[in-house]
Amino acid sequence: MSLSSTKLLFFAGSAREASFNKRLARLGAQIAEVNGLAATFADLGDYPMPLYDADLQALDGIPENAHKLEALMKVHTGIFIACPEYNASITPLLKNTLDWISRIRNEGEEPLAVFKTRVFALGSASPGGMGGLRGVNTVRTVLELGLGALVLPDQFAVPKAGEAFEDNGHLKNREQQEKFKQLIVKLARAAHVLHG
Repeated sequence: MSLSSTKLLFFAGSAREASFNKRLARLGAQIAEVNGLAATFADLGDYPMPLYDADLQALDGIPENAHKLEALMKVHTGIFIACPEYNASITPLLKNTLDWISRIRNEGEEPLAVFKTRVFALGSASPGGMGGLRGVNTVRTVLELGLGALVLPDQFAVPKAGEAFEDNGHLKNREQQEKFKQLIVKLARAAHVLHG
């Protein structure tokens, strides 16, 4: 199966420069490229948006950055989200980003088309022993039940993330990095099947 037409987007639900999840998303894009897959890393910090409010939407419309992110999603067939865990749940930044994009309505498209026509994979990195998996579960619920997205059942977690990364961004545990590669390849294959 040739995956040459498959393009993967990687981003994290954190804008912090030192975010472990941003490091994980960057690593994912690097792994994809090394394995012959077109990949883009996006930083949500480059797409600031106000807190979603229906009155604000009615007054000012949907922020330009929501449209920019949706357009970026549209040129990729598979999307990997590294999901930080805030109080056992999704980060406000990631939830707000998904909420604003979900409000976009394009002529000739069904609502939520950008979510329903892509394949998603989830991962997380956390200083704790569970690797942020509780946050991942919340993001999965939002994507699958809230937005109608297809999310791979496999997910990837990096526990004790403060000790997990090499200076070059790779994971110290080679077996763990290989598992991450396998998830990325699976995402690419699923996206290829969906988009041809």
